[in-house]
Amino acid sequence: MHGLAQRTQHARASADFTRAHAAGEELPENIMEKQIAILVEKGTVWGGRIVGVLVALFIAWIVAGWVRRTIVSKLEAREFDQTLTQFFGNLARYAILIGAVIGCLGVFGIQTASFAAVLASAGIAIGLAFQGTLSNFAAGIMLLVFRPFKVGDIVKVAGQVGAVKEIELFTTELTGLSNVKIVIPNKAVFGATIENMTGHETRRVDINVGTVYGADLSETRAVLEAAAPKVAGVLEDPPPQVFLNELGDSAVTWQVRLWCKTEEYWDVWQAGTQAVKASLDEKGIGIPFPQMDVHLDEEAVKALGK
Repeated sequence: MHGLAQRTQHARASADFTRAHAAGEELPENIMEKQIAILVEKGTVWGGRIVGVLVALFIAWIVAGWVRRTIVSKLEAREFDQTLTQFFGNLARYAILIGAVIGCLGVFGIQTASFAAVLASAGIAIGLAFQGTLSNFAAGIMLLVFRPFKVGDIVKVAGQVGAVKEIELFTTELTGLSNVKIVIPNKAVFGATIENMTGHETRRVDINVGTVYGADLSETRAVLEAAAPKVAGVLEDPPPQVFLNELGDSAVTWQVRLWCKTEEYWDVWQAGTQAVKASLDEKGIGIPFPQMDVHLDEEAVKALGK
């Protein structure tokens, strides 16, 4: 019985083989061989492409690093601004790498035009999300381009006074006069009035002083004009000036104007103030305190006394 079943199974297989061969159909073994051949062919093609892409990206990485180092070294040799030097070097490096990646995507059949459109859309979305950050970045670029101040300058900006320590792409760092660290967003710096106190080689020192009304104006002017040139560090050109500034409530206000080198400003200001005070004291010209005359109504006083 078992032998009969085996003979029947072999007969059916022989019949199927004869029928498939007569109909021109491929045998399962042939189909498998073709599939393996196709897989080997595709693997060879795609493997070659993948290896080529990896080699291209590696070469692009090396070239990008070399370009960055070349730009940095060339700009540093010309004593270019350090912040701009690093920025331009990194910008060139990333541009090469991004270009290489987009170029390699085309090897795998990805349409780079549609990919660029996706990047543009993503860029718009990211730009809207980081609007404030990008504003600071744009303001940082403008500060680096127009250079209203440089590292080491003493500036007054956004209500803060200090020496510029670093100009970054998003923030500007100042060192305050009391040695505090001040970090200001670039948008606030570029959008505000910037007072660069060390932007020029020379500065004018204004010393205000009040004298009593009883002092002779001509004599007071002569005393102040004689004291101004004696101050150490005062420049002869432009010459010192003595300016009658104001007739105040309790004093005649004068202004002594001295020119000096910017780095000597505070020394001249202090020495000038001391020289003006000493000269007025020497000539007996008083510097009054604020005064107020109070007049009492006698009848009102008597009424209060009752």
